[in-house]
Amino acid sequence: MKLAIIGGSLLKQLNRLQQPVEEEIRTPFGQASALFVTGTIDGLEVVYLNRHGVSHQIAPHQINYKANLFALKLLEVTHIIAVAAVGGITAKMSPMKCVVADQIIDYTHGRIQTYNDIKDNHVNHIDFSYPFDETLTKTLKLALKQEGIDFQPRATYGVTQGPRLETIAEIKRMKRDGCDIVGMTAMPEAALARELEMAYANLSLVVNWAAGAGKLKSGRRGQPAAVVSMDEIKQLIIEGNSIIEKPVYRVISALNR
Repeated sequence: MKLAIIGGSLLKQLNRLQQPVEEEIRTPFGQASALFVTGTIDGLEVVYLNRHGVSHQIAPHQINYKANLFALKLLEVTHIIAVAAVGGITAKMSPMKCVVADQIIDYTHGRIQTYNDIKDNHVNHIDFSYPFDETLTKTLKLALKQEGIDFQPRATYGVTQGPRLETIAEIKRMKRDGCDIVGMTAMPEAALARELEMAYANLSLVVNWAAGAGKLKSGRRGQPAAVVSMDEIKQLIIEGNSIIEKPVYRVISALNR
């Protein structure tokens, strides 16, 4: 077993990684987002990658997901935990709540969703009924429980194009569609991992109410919805790193038993 942690706005590094080695992995699909950092934690071999690059310079729609996932496969990764900062849509998805998504609705466009985009001899149809790996997701939920972290054990992750945040009308539509949280990176990441037969699970942290979901504190009828504050999001991301690290390290310990 070899585990990869994909970070982004959250979890920009793994502080407990022992004897880390950075390497560039060449792929037939171009350049990956950053160098891959490989080391061990509690005896388990772990690979870390920041999907946005070390300086957060790659927008969600510009990420080379195909190169990232293919490089992890070349590194013989078998399991992936993908960490994401998201917005909360439904009432239970309040800021600073951890969420383990179990479903996806994809609203992106123009992203290459598959490795079958060339004239292959055989098209690889994958079952994507349940986009996240059940066993790895259970391990992640158990880790959250053991850490005493308040979390939502299931949610539908709506994936938008970015990098802009959504309009109030878009969030209303997503809520009607059944989305609980909104983010920008779960697709095509999850689908490509499935094609490459790597177990993939999501760990999200809500860092803001989505547009229109958070009301003014006065609560008066007719009051407009509060505007999303980018400064507040940045602050919650800083605070959220310490929350996210704990279950990730506990999962690593559990997988190595």
